[in-house]
Amino acid sequence: MIKINFKKILINLIIISVIFLVDRISKIYILKIAQLENTVDIYLTPYLNLYLIWNKGIAFGLLTFDESIVYNIISLIIATVTIVILVLIIRSNGVKMYALISVLGGSLGNLFDRIYYSAVPDFIDFHINNFHWFIFNVADIFITLGIICLIYAEIFNKNETK
Repeated sequence: MIKINFKKILINLIIISVIFLVDRISKIYILKIAQLENTVDIYLTPYLNLYLIWNKGIAFGLLTFDESIVYNIISLIIATVTIVILVLIIRSNGVKMYALISVLGGSLGNLFDRIYYSAVPDFIDFHINNFHWFIFNVADIFITLGIICLIYAEIFNKNETK
C-alpha cells in the first residue's frame, strides 16, 4: 500500500511555487524595463550588469536553431525531462529531493517562457573585466544550485546507499 504524506507534498509544492514565482517576478520586472526603455543594459557593479537577451536554445544558449521544428523538439525533450524530475522527486528524500525540487522549480520557469514567449529571457551578466560568463536568469540559478547539490549528494552520500 502506498502511504501518501500530504504535508510533505504541500511543502514541496510551496517550495516549487516560490522558486517559480521568484523567477517569474524577476523576468516580468526586466521585461517591463525593456518595454519602457526599449532595451535593458543596466550597470550594477564592476562585476554584474543586467542585459536582456532572448535565448532560444537550452542552457547557456546551446543548441540554438532558427528552425521552429527543432525548437519544438527541444521543448518537448525539456518537458519530458521535467516530468522525469517530478517522478524522481516523488521517489527521493532528503538533500536529493530538495535539490531536485530546485531543478524542477527553475525548469518550470524556463519551460513556461519557452511556451509563452517562444524564448527564454536571460538578463544576469556576470563578468570580470572583459571575460563575460554566459548571460542567465533566476531559474538558471536554481537549476545550477540543484545540480551542484545532486552532485554533492552523489559523491558524499555513497555510504548511505550501500
